[in-house]
Amino acid sequence: MAIEVGSQAPDFTLSDYNKQDVTLSSFRGDKPVLLVFYPFAFSGICQGELCQLRDEFAEYDGKGVQVLGVSVDTPFSLKAWAEQQGYQFPLLSDFWPHGEVAKAYGVFNDKAGLATRGTFLIDTEGVVRFAEVNQPGEARDQSGWKKAVADLAS
Repeated sequence: MAIEVGSQAPDFTLSDYNKQDVTLSSFRGDKPVLLVFYPFAFSGICQGELCQLRDEFAEYDGKGVQVLGVSVDTPFSLKAWAEQQGYQFPLLSDFWPHGEVAKAYGVFNDKAGLATRGTFLIDTEGVVRFAEVNQPGEARDQSGWKKAVADLAS
């Protein structure tokens, strides 16, 4: 079961593609976080979704929202993908313990060993304000979380 709106977001520390630690609670009191779980780097639907986030990054950055992508990929593959695609937001590795953060958010597929497409908007107090989980093979409609970001900013 995925984390629900109104819940406290589980804190975590994961390495980004430069092997730098990123801790969710470090953004508390400072900026909301759009947490985007995706199955794998270099996969078609994931690339389309993250490229849309890249192309519309100014929309989030302008509202002070920190975008964080999370998958079970290694930091090495995430770095290659980020450089290839020009992502300007951190991609975090939930590689080991395998899928631990995805499990905490209720978006880990045990059978396939990957994170599903879970999207969570977390406010500056660490409370989940938007939560959506898409089925495997189902691309996200980003209008839902864009509305949640706009509502948070108003």
